[in-house]
This record gives sequence, C-alpha cells and structure tokens, in this order.
Amino acid sequence: MDNDPDLAYTDQCGRRNYEYVSLGCDTLPVLKGRTPIQCYADFMRAFRDHFRHLLGSTIVEIQVGMGPAGELRYPSYPELHGTWKFPGIGAFQCYDKYMLSSLKAAALEAGKPEWGHGGPTDAGGYNNWPEDTTFFRHDGGWNGPYGEFFLSWYSQMLLEHGERILSSATSVFDSTGVKISVKVAGIHWHYSTRSHAPELTAGYYNTRFRDGYLPIARMLGRHGAVFNFTCVEMRDGEQPSEACCRPEGLVKQVAAAAREAGVALAGENALPRYDEMAHEQIVNTATVEAGGEKMAAFTYLRMGPELFQPENWRRFVAFVKKMAEGREGVGPCRELVEREAERSVHATGPLVQEAAVALMSGLGVLILWHWFHFKELLLEHAPPPPAVAEYAVANLIKMGFPQRGAEGVIAICSCHKDVKIGRGYTCPRCKARVCEVVNFQLNVGFVV
Repeated sequence: MDNDPDLAYTDQCGRRNYEYVSLGCDTLPVLKGRTPIQCYADFMRAFRDHFRHLLGSTIVEIQVGMGPAGELRYPSYPELHGTWKFPGIGAFQCYDKYMLSSLKAAALEAGKPEWGHGGPTDAGGYNNWPEDTTFFRHDGGWNGPYGEFFLSWYSQMLLEHGERILSSATSVFDSTGVKISVKVAGIHWHYSTRSHAPELTAGYYNTRFRDGYLPIARMLGRHGAVFNFTCVEMRDGEQPSEACCRPEGLVKQVAAAAREAGVALAGENALPRYDEMAHEQIVNTATVEAGGEKMAAFTYLRMGPELFQPENWRRFVAFVKKMAEGREGVGPCRELVEREAERSVHATGPLVQEAAVALMSGLGVLILWHWFHFKELLLEHAPPPPAVAEYAVANLIKMGFPQRGAEGVIAICSCHKDVKIGRGYTCPRCKARVCEVVNFQLNVGFVV
C-alpha cells in the first residue's frame, strides 16, 4: 500500500483506510503480478496444508474474513483516531481509483455517465445523523433514481467480493470436514429511520422498502456457508432513543432472511456483557426467537479477566447451563440453575483464579462454543481455564489424538498449578500425588 495508496479504501475527503485491501482491485494483478483473491486463496491453501491433520476434528469451523474486523462490509465507521463515533452514519468508501473505475463503467452502462464521478456529494460525513444530510433524510436522494443506481452498485460490489472469496474458500477446504462461516456486522443504530444510513454506507442496501440481508443470505447459501451475526445480546430499550436503535428488530430481520435462504444462522455478542439481562437476551434470541429455528452456534466474545470475578463467573456458568438446556428444549426452574451454578463456582474457585491471572498476563484462548458441544464443555459445569486448555490441547496434538470425542482427565497440582493429562499424576516439584482433576471431552477446537 505504500507503493500504491489506492489499494486502500478511500472516503470522499481522500482519507485512506488500511484495515483491508479495497475490493475494487479483487481481480486485478496489483500485488506483484497476483490478484488479492489469489493471495487470499494461497493463504487459505497454506493454512489447510499445515493443519490438515486437525481439520474436521479439532478445527471444525473456519470463519473467513471478508473485510475490516473480519466482517463482510466496507470500513465505513472507523473508530481509530476518533474518525467515527457512535451513532454517526459513517461514510461511503468508494474513492480509490479502482472503485471509481468500476463506478464509471457502471454509470456508462446505465447510460448516465454523469453518475460515475463518485458517491453522493450530499451524504454528509462520518458523524452526521441522517436528517443532517440531503441524501439520507426522510425523503432524500437515497430513494430516487440516482440513489438506487449508486446503492445497488455499491452493495453489489460487496456481494461479488464475498462470492469470490467464498468460491476460493469452499474450493480450498472441500472434503476437509470443516464448516465455512462469514461474519456480518450488526449495524443497529438509525435502524428505525427510513434510509438506514449506517447500513448503506457499510454496503448493506437495507432500507424501509428493501431487504438488504436476503441477498447476503442467498450468496452464503450458494456456498453452504453459515451466516454469523452479531449484537444478539442487545435489547432495544438499552439503547439511546435518539439514535433510533433497534437491535432486536435487526436480528429478527436477519433470522428471517437466513431462514428464507435456507442457511444456518450463528450469533455472537458485540460488547463485553456479564449481566443476567444480556445472558437472558442471548438465550431467548438464540434458542427461541431466531426466526422460529434455533441458532446453529453461538460465540461468546470478550472473555477477559473481568469474566472471572466471582459474581460474573457465577452468572456465566448459569448462562452456559441455560444455553445447553434451551437447545435441548428442556428448562429447569431458575432456582435449580442458580444452585448448580453456586456449586460450580465453589468447585472451580482455584481454576478461575488461575484463568484470571493467565488472562491478565496476556494469555488468551478462543473457545468456539457449538450447540451440540455445550454439555461436554460444561466440564463439571465449568470450562477449563486458559492455561489448562492450552496445555491440554498442545499435548493432545503432540500425542496424536486430537480427534473430536477424545476423552480423559486433566490433573492439576493445587500447589504449583502444574498440569498433566491423565489421572494419578505426581507433581515433579512437590512430589505430591495430584488428586484434583478436571474431566474433559475434546469436542471443540481451542485456538491459542
């Protein structure tokens, strides 16, 4: 990008965004004679070849990045250096020479060459609100002939980008036993307005009169990919009313699009939340309200040291229990869940402390929570701390049996926090027999 700044997304003011290579040059040999799509495919191929022995067993799903933060979108709301702040509408990212060349060609084909010089000039800036602008206001240009032309081109470019990368991904990972998933951003602010301005600048042509998520779902469906959506922990009433946020309505719309397209829907939380209200919302959304069908998977994000504070950990254990039971269609009374959570917190106290220390020291483990894995992952109603998970998985791989379904125990020395796979382990430092064990069943991949 130093040699060719136009490889970066660019806004109307000429500001470059270096988070991701502009999709305008997807098929052009701009990287020493190769196209960006070829480079992405080469990377995926190298990953497949290196981890082939783990694919389909330890590694069961691959989320393919398609834009900033790994999401299929334009970098329309960059927070770096305070460029954008919630709930600004963002800005169109179509001013690098490659995007402009494509826009010019589309305008000529439409018989409107005057539309090919750039995006709308009256769409405001990153931190404007819809009614501040002529283009996005209630009866603005977004709903006119030029707006329809530009927004169709802008969103179609994003869809074609996703199509190209998914074609490469499904080709590379064919017959490996892994699922492919794609993350789509949950842009819920100004959702109650007619224009849905922040979604439009991000590349989702979703308005009061048009469903922008069904084309995305259909594109994913053509490749058998999972539709991974965020903000499932949010409630409408928690958001500032003036920002016209409707995360619940947005999630329902996306769930309906996924159901119509016949694609599996997965979810994740957008913000670090440890409270019962957020947990209840996730359970309800993922197991009850996801368009009449339960989500295929849920990823718990923002697992930091704060999670392991006693009260937060107690709530989290109860949340995992509810998720498992919600998936199976059974649900004990709240008091029973709370009692089981209290027992788990007491039993896993030392491990939780170790996990918090490990996380504060910079050690992190991403745990992919698949629905049908919940019961096995409860591990006496508690997941393993990161240090234990890291050691266990590393040794399982070394010992040659990382297959899903491998079972056993992890022994932990309470004096030195030494870890070993297998029962009846003697700590080499204190020579004491270790009796504190954690049962495990390796039904999920731990990525360290």
